[in-house]
Amino acid sequence: MAGAVVVGTVIGSGVFKKGRNVAEQCPEFALAISVWVVVGLLSLMGALAIAEVAVRLPKAGGNYAFLRDSYGRWAGFLWGWVDFGIIRTSSIGVLAVMFVESLSDVMVLVNGQGLDRWVRVIGAIAVIAGLTLVNIRGTRIGGGLQMFLTLLKVGSILALMVLPFAVFLFPPATEHRPSLSNYPPIWPDFTAIDWSKYGVAVVGVLWAYHGWLNITPIAEEVKDPQRNIPRALLGGMFVLIFLYVGANVAYYSAVSGAEMADKSSGSLSTTPLSTEFCARLLGSAGILVASLILMTSVFGSLNGNILVAPRLLYAMSDDGLSPKTLREVHANYLTPAKAMLVFSGWAMLLVVVAEVAKELNIIDAKKSVFDILTDYCVVGGIMFETLGVAAIFILRRIHRDQTASLPYRCPGYPVVPAIYVLFMAAVLANMFLGTSQRTEAIVGSCYAALGGLIYFLFLRRR
Repeated sequence: MAGAVVVGTVIGSGVFKKGRNVAEQCPEFALAISVWVVVGLLSLMGALAIAEVAVRLPKAGGNYAFLRDSYGRWAGFLWGWVDFGIIRTSSIGVLAVMFVESLSDVMVLVNGQGLDRWVRVIGAIAVIAGLTLVNIRGTRIGGGLQMFLTLLKVGSILALMVLPFAVFLFPPATEHRPSLSNYPPIWPDFTAIDWSKYGVAVVGVLWAYHGWLNITPIAEEVKDPQRNIPRALLGGMFVLIFLYVGANVAYYSAVSGAEMADKSSGSLSTTPLSTEFCARLLGSAGILVASLILMTSVFGSLNGNILVAPRLLYAMSDDGLSPKTLREVHANYLTPAKAMLVFSGWAMLLVVVAEVAKELNIIDAKKSVFDILTDYCVVGGIMFETLGVAAIFILRRIHRDQTASLPYRCPGYPVVPAIYVLFMAAVLANMFLGTSQRTEAIVGSCYAALGGLIYFLFLRRR
């Protein structure tokens, strides 16, 4: 079950969309695929380390409790501030945008015309509002449905992986066929690799793997944790690496790396890679199938984010770090309605702000709202989820005498968490030093600094 949690909470939209971003930065096939493998292995390292932190600190609030008890109340507050302002709300906005864009693709297929730019923005806001109201009324996805959605996600990616073979054996009446000619160039001269661009590609793929931190709420409940947590993490992450690598290898059979990275192709540059892949091999039916797969995957992730978003505020409120009113439940539906409305309202605002920033050329106009918001989400995640992983060093030093008796200890300590922390620090530095993600890095850091100022002025003595 823990392995299913890892897989089910991670798969969302990245595997269907981010291949274009990787190909743009890493034009060689094998180099692009290596990004998916490297980020998967790094995510595994982070999860193996933070699972020990969760066993040591089995408290409500997840990473909030880890940072608060390891570094101090200020760190816990900053995590909540950034999770609310950037990470969780950006995730909600991103998923809503993807849902509406996929709906637009279906409309193009049905009547030849999709949704224009601002209609898609309004549609994303409407989707967030609708799911928020549904969750306020108490409707929630049960364990059985969540397992079904996970199986559907995995099954759909497996279908994408085998599609080129099926088309090769039973070719439909379409113009394109799977071809090995799409794969070259395979690998660059090692000295010619642009590591800054590789780092940009890593940021895109980090979004696809984002969600492994969700192992922390169940780490203390897993039976025989020393054996089953590593098994769940290893099994879950290797399943994800297999699915992500397999899907991207399949994409290249129909869409070359140059075509993926070509932004001069109009609407194709914003179409999910999985949709273009299916369209080339199956025609219009492929667009419909791919869009429905993506909409289903995104819908489950979006609903889950809206449902769990208020949980953080409960833990923060107990420490006097968030308004008490956000803990209140609806008189009739017994759900945290105010907290849901605040989270969802901010997510709606982020969608609009991202689009306006493009309009005013504050952010690269060639970047989609999806890429802008995922970059913001990853900035926040790198900063504070990495601090959560690094907490293992502090806790091992403070509670040295308890380590031997723990039911679970991070394998490969201290090398495993150290590699993760150092690599993430390098990725964050690359965001500041580069050009394509510098704005997101600066804005995200300034937002975190503003949270620090608020804590120092108003909350430090509470």
